Amino acid sequence: MSRVLLTGASGFVGSPALRALLGSGHEVHAVSLSPRQDEPGVTWHVADLLAAEDADALVRSVRPELLLHLAWYAEHGRFWTSVENVRWVEATLRLLRAFARHEGRRAVLAGTCAEYEWTAAGGVLSDAETTLRPDTLYGVAKNATRAVAQALAAETGIELAWGRIFFLYGPGEAQTRLVPSVARALLAGTAAAVTDGSQLRDFLHVDDVAAAFVALIDSDVSGALNIGSGQAVAVHEVVSLVGEAVGRPDLIRFGAVASRRGEPALLLADVSRLRDEVGFRPRVPLREGIAETVAWWRARCAGAVAGAGASR
Repeated sequence: MSRVLLTGASGFVGSPALRALLGSGHEVHAVSLSPRQDEPGVTWHVADLLAAEDADALVRSVRPELLLHLAWYAEHGRFWTSVENVRWVEATLRLLRAFARHEGRRAVLAGTCAEYEWTAAGGVLSDAETTLRPDTLYGVAKNATRAVAQALAAETGIELAWGRIFFLYGPGEAQTRLVPSVARALLAGTAAAVTDGSQLRDFLHVDDVAAAFVALIDSDVSGALNIGSGQAVAVHEVVSLVGEAVGRPDLIRFGAVASRRGEPALLLADVSRLRDEVGFRPRVPLREGIAETVAWWRARCAGAVAGAGASR
């Protein structure tokens, strides 16, 4: 059993990652901004990683052998350009320094496909060959963090791996993102306006994303590698599966929203290293994952309506 420090444990990826770490037999120490006792087998620590003094105190207290760092600014629609990204560069490097200082052995950090030049190689993005040329502050901040973190790891002797996440979905996702926004509209009986859906993307269920990170932390693989499915799926197909799961495909309005100017036709992860070196393969089929996500939103929307009725 290894002692793992998990940041971002309450987040979209962090919650299933916490469960996956427990399932792998780790001693899990999770970070939260407020006290929690709602997950059996987990030791919770209250800390604000943006506060300069908290990182060292946290790592000194836990003395983890492994670090899975998922925390970052993630407010949908704003994270691409927010200056909060810069604060998280500082916070991440501060945490990693503390981890090395207190004899941590292996760290795995979350990156993004936005670190790549999206127009390179026709949209098939390779962790070994594709040019790193981010086009947003978010991508720049992540890529800069990776570069410094890898150099720091080499100097301090810790192992470091960097998982670049592609297009994830699943229960608990921010309601303004693609799958939840369409599902919520259809569940309410209103039209869902979307693009023509011709864009091809690499979608992966959040449970598989979390499982990939846990497989990575349990491996001895280092460096940057992609966290994706390795399959290109049209956005049109994803939205259609949402309509099918809700039972209201008639309410989907394809082409009612213009695609963003300059949006790549294809963004696909080359997952050779994840598959061959880490030994990870996704387990959640797209149709099943979309149906599960819609069921989660159906229950949530029903609960909200019941709560509103009870308060009248």
